[in-house]
Amino acid sequence: MQVGIGLPATVPGAPGRLVVDWAHRADAGPFTSVGVLDRLQYDNYEPLTALAAAAAVTERVALVTMVVIGPLRNTAGLAKQAASVHALSGGRLTLGLALGARRDDYDLAGIDYAGRGTRLEEQLTGLRDLWDDEAMGPRAVLRRPDLLVGGATGPALARMARLADGYVHGGGPPRAFARAADEARAAWTDAGRPGAPKLWGQGYFALGGDTARGAAYLLDYYAFTGPFAQRIAEGNLTSPQAVRQFVSGYADAGCDELILFPTVADPTELDRLADVVA
Repeated sequence: MQVGIGLPATVPGAPGRLVVDWAHRADAGPFTSVGVLDRLQYDNYEPLTALAAAAAVTERVALVTMVVIGPLRNTAGLAKQAASVHALSGGRLTLGLALGARRDDYDLAGIDYAGRGTRLEEQLTGLRDLWDDEAMGPRAVLRRPDLLVGGATGPALARMARLADGYVHGGGPPRAFARAADEARAAWTDAGRPGAPKLWGQGYFALGGDTARGAAYLLDYYAFTGPFAQRIAEGNLTSPQAVRQFVSGYADAGCDELILFPTVADPTELDRLADVVA
C-alpha cells in the first residue's frame, strides 16, 4: 500500500502560500500522492484549483480529489478542468467523484438534491465521452485521468463498478474500510469487470499535540452529521502509534492508496507524519 498526504486546503483560514508550500514539501518527502476534499459552502479552497497550484510546484506525486462533488458541477466544465490539471501535471490526476451529503452545498448551487444520483451517473459517462473528443483538449497527455467513485450504498458501488476505475472510501477505522472494500470488489465482479477495482482510503491526523484544535475542525466540518461528528473527531490520529496501526489496518484490508488529511494547518504536521510513514 502507498501513503499520501492531504493538503490543508479545507482547514479554515489556511493561507494559500501554506497550501502551495505543503504540496512542494510533500513532493520531496515519502508520500506518493497529495489529496484534496470538496465543499461549496465552507471556508476552503476549490479542489481542482488547489491541485492546479500543486501541479506547478510538484513533479512526482499523484494529485487526487477525495472527492469532488460531481453533481454540483457542469459536466463539460468539470471535464475541461480535470483534463487541464491532468495535462499541466504530466498525467498525474486521479479524479474521485461522489454525491456529497450536504444539502446546503446543493442549495447554494441551485441544484436539485434529490436528483443527484442520476446526475452523477450521467456525468461519469459524459466525462469519458468528452475526454475522448479530440476537439476539446488539452491533448498534452494520451491517457485520461483515472476515475474513482465514492459512496457506501448499493447504487453507488454499482455505479463505481460500471463506470469508474476504482473506489474511494469516505474514512473510518480499518474494519469499516475492509467491509466497503469487500462490497466494492463484489460489485466489480457482478458487473463483469476483469481484475479488481483500485481501492483508495482516507483518514485524519494531528500529531503536534494540539488535539483540541484538530477535533474542533472535524466537529465543524462534519456538523451536518449531528452526533456522529463526535465519532469522527474521536477517530483523529493523534500519535505515531495510532498512525502506524491505522496504516497497517488499511494495508491488511487491501487498500491500494491511503491519504491522511491534516486537521491542523501547521507545516510541522507534515514533517511529523513524514517521520512516521518514512
